[in-house]
Order: sequence, then C-alpha cells, then structure tokens
Amino acid sequence: MMDTVKIEHPNTKLIAHRGASALERENTAAAFVAAGNRSYYGIETDVHRTADGKYILIHDDTTTRVTGDTTLTVEQTDFADLRRLTVMDMDKSKRGDLILPTPEEYFSICRKYGKVAVFELKNRFTAEQIEEIVEIVRSTGHLEQTVFISFSYFNVQTVRQLLPEAKVQYLYYGEITEEFVAGLKADRLDLDVRHDRLDETAMALLKREGIEVNCWTVDDPERARRLIELGVDYITTNCLE
Repeated sequence: MMDTVKIEHPNTKLIAHRGASALERENTAAAFVAAGNRSYYGIETDVHRTADGKYILIHDDTTTRVTGDTTLTVEQTDFADLRRLTVMDMDKSKRGDLILPTPEEYFSICRKYGKVAVFELKNRFTAEQIEEIVEIVRSTGHLEQTVFISFSYFNVQTVRQLLPEAKVQYLYYGEITEEFVAGLKADRLDLDVRHDRLDETAMALLKREGIEVNCWTVDDPERARRLIELGVDYITTNCLE
C-alpha cells in the first residue's frame, strides 16, 4: 500500500498538492478525501473557467495528461463535456469515479475534513470572473478558511481588493529582491514561491516585512527539513506529511 512520508514539522503547515497526489490521481475527489483523512493543514487545487462560463478543477490547460486518451482544451470546452471524461487512476487504468471535480465538491470535502482550501486561480481571469469565483467560495461557507493563490499578479491583486482580510499568496519562481518584497508588502500579499529560491537572506527579508511564506513543491524530506529550519510557514507537497 502506498503511503505518505512522515516528517517532523512543528511550526510549518503542510499543504497537500492537488490533494494527496502521491496516493490518488491529482485533483480528484479521491485525492482530496485521501488528504482529508491525513494530517495536512490544507488541500491545494487549481480552477479553470469552461467555455460556457462554469468552473472546473484541473491543473493543465488540456485534458491529455490526466485522461490519457482525450485531448480537450479546458477553457474552450463546455463543462458537461469535461465532466463526461474519466481520469486515469495511478496505474493508468480507468476508474469510473475519477472525474474532474467542481469547486463546490472540493470545498465540501475541505469543510467535511476541517482543512484549509488553497485555491489556485490557474490562468488570468477578468475582474468579473474573479468576483464570480469569490461568490462561489462564499456560497460554500468556506471563504474564511480559504487561501487564494495565483501566478497572475492581476488575479491576486483583484482578490485582495475584493477580500481585504483574506489570505492571498502570489505564486512566484523568480529572484527574491528587496524591490519585489516591497511590492508584496505594499499590495498586502503573501508569497508562494518555488522552494529553491529560498535561502537565509531571502527568508530574513520576507520575515522582516511580515510576509508569510509558502513554498512548492517539496517531496524530498531533507530539503523539507532545511526549509523548516529556515522558518517557512507552509510547505506544499505531493507526498510528505
């Protein structure tokens, strides 16, 4: 039986990347439930907008990698056509219960298991679409237990304007400079950064400005230990627990 790799992380919260994605196919209800049944602080996922204006959870822009046999561009395909797809299990077989989830299904699982939702706005949305997404989250009753993340600075700035008290993290893989950190502070944003960008100097700068630090994606226990020693607030991981 597959299982997670246990590590000591007394002051660092672990986020299950796309659910417990070392155990179940990423971004499925099965992966979210598997994470819910473990000690994770939060469960991360990715949201796209469909061609007919609905929302669905998948990481890639196309369905090829997770289905293995169907190539659809997510944001150019209607919701119903995406929901009809069956996602591959970890052994590449097909399992009828593995389908692309809705945001409502994901938030329901997070609520049931008492997990923080780490919700990635995958591509750049319009302000109106971000308002729609915020209202979807609000309707689930889980808004105060949600961290919004995105590689789009427009997305995170817009979420911050709509939700002054929410946790919002900018996804980033560049160099951590004083100018960059000053911009985060001015916009009241925290940081979700590729783990290899963090060292003692970067962490000291971020901590000095009161910016929370999440890092992705860390599956090596020794690398996680060094990041924990640096004082990261969160580690996003496929397999560590």
